[in-house]
Amino acid sequence: MSKKLSIGILGATGYTGIELVRIFASHPFVHIAFVSSQSYAGKKLSDVFPQMTSVCDDVLLAPDKTFGIGVDCVFSCLPHATSAGLLMPFITKNIRVIDLSADFRIKDPKEYTKWYKTGHPCPELLDEAVFGLCEHHRNEIAKAKIVANPGCYSTSIMLPLLPLFKDKSVQVSMVIADSKSGVSGAGRSLKLTSHFVEVHENFSAYSVGHAHRHIAEIEQEFSRACKKPVTITFSPHLLPTNRGILSTMYLGINKSAAECLDIVKNAYKNEPFMRVREPSDLPCTGGTAHTNFCDITFTGGENGQPVIAVSALDNLVKGASGQAVQNMNIMFGFPETTGLL
Repeated sequence: MSKKLSIGILGATGYTGIELVRIFASHPFVHIAFVSSQSYAGKKLSDVFPQMTSVCDDVLLAPDKTFGIGVDCVFSCLPHATSAGLLMPFITKNIRVIDLSADFRIKDPKEYTKWYKTGHPCPELLDEAVFGLCEHHRNEIAKAKIVANPGCYSTSIMLPLLPLFKDKSVQVSMVIADSKSGVSGAGRSLKLTSHFVEVHENFSAYSVGHAHRHIAEIEQEFSRACKKPVTITFSPHLLPTNRGILSTMYLGINKSAAECLDIVKNAYKNEPFMRVREPSDLPCTGGTAHTNFCDITFTGGENGQPVIAVSALDNLVKGASGQAVQNMNIMFGFPETTGLL
């Protein structure tokens, strides 16, 4: 194409923001018009991340200095409750946006308040926003002005199970999701629980049961798929690794593991980033690191025991920035794999 797509990145100095910059360095149809950071405004991105030297030496702008810059699409890597407000100046100008925070994922503003302990900054836009799980909402994404990028845990749980919830012959009576994530999932801000000494040679659970915020969007999408209320049990864990998610899901279901595998294989047979593996070849985080692939399989289910689904993905790529770029490719009519393979 003769004219490249002009994009901006709010929150470019977080882990997902810098991952976007890395991906766009090899995207042939995109030009980065601005990178933004409140904390590092006035510094070059390459001063904050030396690995970006000669890749992106742009000066970081404060968010309010970006509103007048002409762009085709804006990515927000800002925290929830901050992101939507700073995207509004672009939305009102009819600029398409992709939000990597939770601000546009949950359709019910009361549910948003329940899980995020604050009122939604622009509830009137929730119906307009499209949930950006590419393999399941591609047609809506293509026309969307606002795309809500799913959470990383959510992606790892929904991708293996949504084809089952969509299949009318399948009855799911129980979902217990046991997920492990690398420390980058906690973000770049300083927290005691993500300090090196706290994480190294340690392995811990947190927000166990029905407490993690990603549950809201997972249950929303499962309920939407089968047109009845669905609840899950979710136990996330912190791995002493930089990146990656491994999710193991125990299912009360009226299908065997082999039947589940066939349903999911058929659902994803034309999907470039879905790799359905055999039960003898279980997914692992190393197999998807630094890629936009999600690997899944099904096993177990013998003698009345639960069927077990296993998935792996990179929390910063398919779980965040890679999926955001995949969404952008769909929105603007680029080959879906551009910049990602």
